[in-house]
Amino acid sequence: MRQPRAVARSLPMACVALSMALLAGCGPRQEASEAPRPVLVEQPGGGVDAALMAFPGDVHAREESPLSFRIGGNLLRRHVDAGTAVRRGQVLAELDPGDQQLQQQAAQAQLAAAEAELARIRTDRDRFRRLAADRLVSQSALDAQEAAWKAADEQARAARAQRDVARNQSAYARLQAPRDGVIASRHVEAGQVVAAGQVVFVLAGDGGREVVIALPESRIRDFSVGQSAMVELWNRPGERLPGRIREIAAAADAQARTYAARVELEAAATDAVELGQSARVFLPAGENAAALDVPLSALQPGEDGTQAVWVVDPAGATLKRVPVRIGTPGETRVPVLSGLSPGDWVVSAGGHLLREGEQVTPVDRENRPVALTASKAGNEEAP
Repeated sequence: MRQPRAVARSLPMACVALSMALLAGCGPRQEASEAPRPVLVEQPGGGVDAALMAFPGDVHAREESPLSFRIGGNLLRRHVDAGTAVRRGQVLAELDPGDQQLQQQAAQAQLAAAEAELARIRTDRDRFRRLAADRLVSQSALDAQEAAWKAADEQARAARAQRDVARNQSAYARLQAPRDGVIASRHVEAGQVVAAGQVVFVLAGDGGREVVIALPESRIRDFSVGQSAMVELWNRPGERLPGRIREIAAAADAQARTYAARVELEAAATDAVELGQSARVFLPAGENAAALDVPLSALQPGEDGTQAVWVVDPAGATLKRVPVRIGTPGETRVPVLSGLSPGDWVVSAGGHLLREGEQVTPVDRENRPVALTASKAGNEEAP
């Protein structure tokens, strides 16, 4: 009888607890606040700082001549080395002249024999002319003597030409500088057998100096011959020398897909550079040179074909959609011609998941909070 009495005492307590739970359920419901979404932000690049494009290159002479012998042979002597300043007509190297001298002697002997034969036939012709005048020989005999004289005269001319060729061949055994300049490089050593036309030296002529660079195929229309440029030597940073584009190749390199170009330095800057120095050439970046740029992933297409980006308002860390006018896109970034300021904070990725007025948490590429300021110096970790 004691157990039913205990159960009866616990029922009122259970009812009270159930009633309290029902009353709590009927009260107003509190919605859980949504946490701000983290977004990757950055400020636009480009602007005045990107108004110039830099291209690496090295200094060359405007006139660079590969020098070689016209004939082959054993290199007997080399009189200069790389870096030697030379004058026009100076002997740079010599081949063994033995064979050429023998050929010249043989050609001289053949000429002497041809001229002796010509003199004999000329005497016979003159005698036949006198005999023909007295009608002591026939006209046909005189004609034969005239033909023999002409043949002998041509033989003498040929022998004389052969003698001149042999004389030139002998002179070709001495390699001379075609102009004043500096030996830029040397490719052979004494005692080496060289072939006709094989490069022995490269001569950099005195006078103009140029920087050889490669222009990208994608932006070749932004450059033209005569366009001004600035040249900065690697060993003299911050000092820029004036120049201009003198030449752009008509066709792109088949492998690199770049156009070779030569930037001529002004005469006053020629003495400031040395052959082979590394340099950077700064050229205007085209019609979008001073435009800001953002990542391609920041663009958000509109329904009417326009483009926009998400910009974070520093005051409340909220989003606003800003229409922009863009230029020709690059590989990873696109120039923004209007709509943005350098101090704007642009969402660089994931814009399709965002909405107008949404509150966000800006972070950088290392997932650190970003303190929103109006300058690029504000890209710091928030305290």
